[in-house]
Amino acid sequence: MAEILQKDGTWSFDGDALRLTPGRDKNVGLLRKTLGELVVPLGALAGISFEQGKKTGRLRLRLRDGSDPLLLATGGRLTEPHDPYQLTVESDRYGVAEYFVDEVRDALLLDQVPADPVDAYLLPGPAVPLSVSAGDGTARFDGECVRLDWNWKTEDAKAAAGTRVIALADIAAVEWHPAVGLENGYLRFTVRNAPTKAPPKYDPNSVELWGFKKDPLMALVAAAVQARLPHPAAAAPKDVRPPQSEPAATSTGEDDHDALLRRLRELGELHRTGVLTDEEFAMAKQAILKRM
Repeated sequence: MAEILQKDGTWSFDGDALRLTPGRDKNVGLLRKTLGELVVPLGALAGISFEQGKKTGRLRLRLRDGSDPLLLATGGRLTEPHDPYQLTVESDRYGVAEYFVDEVRDALLLDQVPADPVDAYLLPGPAVPLSVSAGDGTARFDGECVRLDWNWKTEDAKAAAGTRVIALADIAAVEWHPAVGLENGYLRFTVRNAPTKAPPKYDPNSVELWGFKKDPLMALVAAAVQARLPHPAAAAPKDVRPPQSEPAATSTGEDDHDALLRRLRELGELHRTGVLTDEEFAMAKQAILKRM
């Protein structure tokens, strides 16, 4: 097991999944603290990197496209204090960070995890019910309906319609944008058969955000809704997929054993051609033998 403990948080890896626990440091964003511990399966990873700096470095996880509803709903717009897939590393722990990266990369290699997009969520998204107050309203989501309540700062024309309740079945898409510079952000729900081009300030299906502390928490509402919408990359409903796809998902113990033997042969070839050092080959071989 590999583990790195920092003020920013703790990351641990057991060979099958990464456990990301936010720290209690004042620099940890409110979204990360509220989201709590995340468990990322190895199969959801596209890569990991470590960037060194003079005083601090940074570990970064890159997830496979489509695997995480939070990243889908936010479009990669989460900034560093709130991004759960970044970890600030103190300079005296650079060696530990490099070891951690090597362990995860070795596991990705041994398990032959592809980096291509997925057509199903591999992370569950935030738990419900959720309630967040920010900007010009409060967004609540219980797993079936979104409820938007307005406050005294809401534009009159928008507030006049009263509380907005949107059934999950009527939501075609959801997106969260942070406020940037002089441009306000928003949490917006695209409702089926009711398209609108109105700015968030006037859109009854949007909460306008002004760049305050609680704005990132609206991303949790967006992610919780996104996790319960059909995956955007799903090619077809499961009941109409080709019948041969079901047996391919199952495997016998013999199949697993044969796959491990093939990986051993592949590693041996990489070792003979000089791609893997003696130490790397020994570590990778030992990991496979443990699984056999």
